[in-house]
This record gives sequence, structure tokens and C-alpha cells, in this order.
Amino acid sequence: MTAVSHGSVLDELGSEIANGVIPAGTVLTLATLETRFGVSRTMVREAVRVLEALGMVSSRRRVGLTVLPDEQWSSLDSRLIQWRLTGARSHQQFVALTELRLAIEPVAARLAALRATHSQRQQFADLAATLQRLGDAGLGDSEEYLAADIAFHDLLLDASGNLMLAAIKTPIAEVLRGRHNLGLTPGDPRAEALHNHVGAASAVLRGDSDAAEQHARRYVLAVLDEVHTG
Repeated sequence: MTAVSHGSVLDELGSEIANGVIPAGTVLTLATLETRFGVSRTMVREAVRVLEALGMVSSRRRVGLTVLPDEQWSSLDSRLIQWRLTGARSHQQFVALTELRLAIEPVAARLAALRATHSQRQQFADLAATLQRLGDAGLGDSEEYLAADIAFHDLLLDASGNLMLAAIKTPIAEVLRGRHNLGLTPGDPRAEALHNHVGAASAVLRGDSDAAEQHARRYVLAVLDEVHTG
């Protein structure tokens, strides 16, 4: 018999709740979960504690675990995003996260153009050049491109100088990684998206806040169009 880990119990249960297989209002018991997964009560409790911390379930003595509505969940938590991206609701999650990017990244780009350090501005130039080189070579679906893309967006948010904006790095990285892992990132990046990544970096480098904001908005809109039509 294959051993079941705390992580696998958490991932299976979390994914089922996140994707509506176990809908809001469902009542579960520790005993039922213990039997289902063939694990100890302690292991079940560990998984449940994480789900409670994410706002996905509530626990009451003599009632059990009640699955909560999704508006109460910690929607920006990386685990919850991963569960949604690999489930039946992946398209909804891609759209929601890309809409979040549209609200955040143009503002971050404007601020980065004003506040980025000399070192950060040079990093933008280097990352944009890497994205351009790999994209032109048809390697937009490579691990190297993914790493550079995540680094670019991490840098954009950090260079904004706003810790609240920088806190969105993880969700954005997860959606980039999720598209890559599901084979949805094209080998030949959409020209409009790639051009505007490079344009945003160039604008930050020269301190042009209006242009940085415009280019960032354009590349996110290009991605959102891909997500809607993909």
C-alpha cells in the first residue's frame, strides 16, 4: 500500500474544495477523512489546520468541518492558486489573476520609472534583452524564458517601492508558472506582448513614467486577450 503524506491529503482535499468537487456548505468529519485517506487523525488534523488558515473550512465541535463560500478564502495564497490552476476552474483563475495584473502592473511600472535604483534599471534592460532573445528564437515556452519572465515581473513590483504592490509577486509568479506548466505559453510569444515588455523596460530605464504605464497596460491586455480566446 502506498504511503499517504500530509501534503498529498492537503493537496487532494484542497483541490476538491477549490474546484467545487466538494461544494460550500458540505460538512465533513475527521473520522470520514481519516477513513477515506487511510491516515492518522493527526495527519488529517494537520491538513485541516491549513485549510482553516486559508478560510476554506471552519471547524465546530460536534458538527465537524464546514466548507465555506469562496469569498471567505485567502484567494492570493499560492497553494489555493495552484489548486485552482490545475482544476476544472483553471480558466476562471487565469482570467481573475490577469485582471488583477491589469489593475496592478501599470501602476507599478509608473512608480518603477520614478523610483527604481540604477541597479534595478539595468536589470530591467538585461531581462528585457533576454526575453527578446528567447522570444525571437521561438523559446517562449522554455524554462529559461519562464525564469526571466518571473524575474521581470518580480523586479517591476519591487522597483515600485511600494511593499503592498510587491506583496502581489507570488500570485503573478503562480499564474505565469501555471500557464507554462499547462503548456499554454506559446513558443513564439505574441508580438504585442513581447514588444511592450521591452518597451516598459526601456521606459523604466529612462525614467518615463507615462510610457512605462502605457506599455505595461498594453502587455497585460495582450495576455488577457490570449486568456479569453485561448
